[in-house]
Parts: sequence; C-alpha cells; structure tokens
Amino acid sequence: MRCPFCNHEESKVTDSRNAEQTNAIRRRRECLQCLRRFTTFETVDLTVQVHKRDGSYEDFNQEKLFKGLDLACLHTRISRQQIREIVSKITAELIERGVREIEATELGEIAMKHLRHLDTVAYIRFACVYRRFKDVDELKIALENIEEPANASEEI
Repeated sequence: MRCPFCNHEESKVTDSRNAEQTNAIRRRRECLQCLRRFTTFETVDLTVQVHKRDGSYEDFNQEKLFKGLDLACLHTRISRQQIREIVSKITAELIERGVREIEATELGEIAMKHLRHLDTVAYIRFACVYRRFKDVDELKIALENIEEPANASEEI
C-alpha cells in the first residue's frame, strides 16, 4: 500500500475493523518511512454482470440496489440499516454462488424475497416497478398471492 503523503510502498496496519455502513474493512495504516498515518477501506471486488431486460449488461452495483430498495421502503417500518443488511445478504449470496452473470429478473426476485418477509407494502412497491404490471388485474393477483409476514404485528 503506497503512502499518500510520501509515496513510499511499505506501511504497517495498526488497526482493522469492520466499517458498518460501507460493508468494508477499515484499516488504519502507518507509513514505514514518514511515519504518518492514513486510513484505507478494503471491499470485495464483486465482478458480476447483470443481464438486463434490454439485452445489455452492467456491473452489479450495490448502491443501485440500495437506492431501489430504499425507494420501495419509504414511509414503511423498514429502516435504512435493514436495507443495508438486505443488500449485504444479496451480495454475500452472489459471492457464495460464485456466479459471473445474473439475470436482472433473478436479482429482482431475490430482493423481493427479502422484502416479502419484512413488509408487504415495500414488497408491493418494489414488485410494481420490477414486474411492470400492465393492469390492475395483475396487481390484484400479486396481492392475493402474498402471505402475511410472520411477525406482521411486531415492530421490526
């Protein structure tokens, strides 16, 4: 790791811990030449391509997934921290599978599976955008097929 101050190539790690909000490892380092300290963040390089409906591909983007889930969860009982946890779980699942490519439809289904268990309203909001219902009848069918969350009466 190059020192950002003197460009020396060697440093030592003085502290490591999880950076909760970014799903990364925070490392405090000290340059072995100028002895100045700096912080780095280490993340997993997840190189998964998402195959979109229009036939194009794009890199899997945790932030894009977070924004989509966040919009669906507005004014629900799901916190931003819970949304981060969902994104982390989905990312971990993709890493565990070892896939290099995933269909956008499959990614959407995985996200909906997580929302379905937390909040029905957030699930329906996400499903409306993701599934692109053509009419009210399709929405009614989706509503009829929802099982109530196990802890619907409990606060999350």
